[in-house]
Amino acid sequence: MRRLDNIDLRLLRVFVVLAEEGGFHDAQIALNLSQSTLSTHLAALERKLGGQLCERGRAGFRLTPLGEGTLAAAKQLFEDIEAFHGRIGRDRKRLVGRLRLGIVDGVVTNPQLGLQTALSRYLDYASEVFVDLELGSPAALERALMDGARDIVVGPFSQKVPGITYIPLHREAQALYCGRGHALFDIPAEAISHARIEEALFSVRRYRHLDDLYRVNHPRASAAIEHMEAQVMMILSGRFIGYLPRHIGEDWAARGQMRVIRPESYGFDSTHFAATRRLKGEQPLVDAFIGELRRQARAAPDGTQLSR
Repeated sequence: MRRLDNIDLRLLRVFVVLAEEGGFHDAQIALNLSQSTLSTHLAALERKLGGQLCERGRAGFRLTPLGEGTLAAAKQLFEDIEAFHGRIGRDRKRLVGRLRLGIVDGVVTNPQLGLQTALSRYLDYASEVFVDLELGSPAALERALMDGARDIVVGPFSQKVPGITYIPLHREAQALYCGRGHALFDIPAEAISHARIEEALFSVRRYRHLDDLYRVNHPRASAAIEHMEAQVMMILSGRFIGYLPRHIGEDWAARGQMRVIRPESYGFDSTHFAATRRLKGEQPLVDAFIGELRRQARAAPDGTQLSR
């Protein structure tokens, strides 16, 4: 095999995800690539390495001995690359390298969770850092962190994964909403009984594992979403009720397009975390940015900050 180049590294990253997802179906979702594209990338890598990396067919997906060895070597390679960037930055007394961030969507209007202010302060002293920012669902972000594709991810992670450090940042207020045209939109608040809510079609956030339903004791989900923009669309259709962060929902309510439903009964706070696989001191880029995230969370004017 000739020397590694950027294309080879990309193929190796695709292979790592494919191997850890256990096949093409889940890897397609994780990478947002078609099966034909995945097959093309895998075939290209196998040509470069001179052997078959996995067996795929009716018997299922299984790594070959070459595939097992390549997976272990690739994961170590990516860890070594990150360690190299961190060591160079420490020795030069400045922050250099690549910072790979991930965050859930729908937070840009939340001053305690939007990355824009933290990024601005960070780049005041880390202007040589290349920032790679990706939006994703909580589950996808945690996978990317475990796969080594992200250094820090921010979101409402409800189920803690072993090997990841979770740093609480902020409690984000959530409320139940319906849209204009919904049967609950124009009736008085005192007339919105639990029976009326049970009759309504409910759109749940899939990553919360049906917690949205349990909070209102609703019998069933009629729709599911992964991203906040999709939830906004569901509610604005006038057919579904569903949860939104209040900093999103109240903007639509002010326009007369949504209505909050019994916030005293159904409102709650969701904790958002910064998550990383690395221990403090292992990588200055990560440590410095987590410091900025915590500083931003401490600026919460409503007393909902959690970081110390």
